[in-house]
Amino acid sequence: MAHYLGGLYRLGGYDTYVSPSAVAEEVEVTTPAAARMFGRLEAAGLVEREPYRGVRLTARGAREALREIRSHRLSEAFLVRVMEYGWHEAHDLADHLAEISDDDFIDRMEAKAGFPSRCPHGEPIPTREGKLPALNDRPLTELSQGEGGTISRVRIRDSEKLEYLAKEGLLPEVGFRVEAKAPFGGPIRLRIGKREVVLGAEIAGKLWVEREAAG
Repeated sequence: MAHYLGGLYRLGGYDTYVSPSAVAEEVEVTTPAAARMFGRLEAAGLVEREPYRGVRLTARGAREALREIRSHRLSEAFLVRVMEYGWHEAHDLADHLAEISDDDFIDRMEAKAGFPSRCPHGEPIPTREGKLPALNDRPLTELSQGEGGTISRVRIRDSEKLEYLAKEGLLPEVGFRVEAKAPFGGPIRLRIGKREVVLGAEIAGKLWVEREAAG
């Protein structure tokens, strides 16, 4: 149940309507399965549904969603930092760890992982009080040729793509410069240190970056 709340928050935040089909894709279930779950969540007072607009979190639902997101992202950090799993392996395993809703267990994982502020993919980890920092990043595809920046978040779950990005050094906190950008959604060529990497627009759009300050 909490998995759906977390997925809804990731897509729309608090107090924004999202289509059940979008949430179904986010949490990797069928749309009918998501619709049934949202009926249960509405009965529990965690979401509100409105025809033709979708579903949104209530205040209580948002608190539960942030708790799920905190648990999941701390689980990923624990698996990578302490258990030495690859970042491409952590997501599915974290789904299982995050089901353990005991706050003491979550706090112990946080301590063992060194009190991380972000998960291995760069997503911010909510505090125990449900606070998230404001982010000022954007998809890499929005940058122009000649602009530079730092990778902030890698919004990809596919393990093969994550392995590829790690091999190419495209990780959170890594700096880069856009050497060339083909028009009409074509590939983007990046410089990372002394190396160059070419990315298709689909993957580039999943890399969120903080633009380098002008001047």
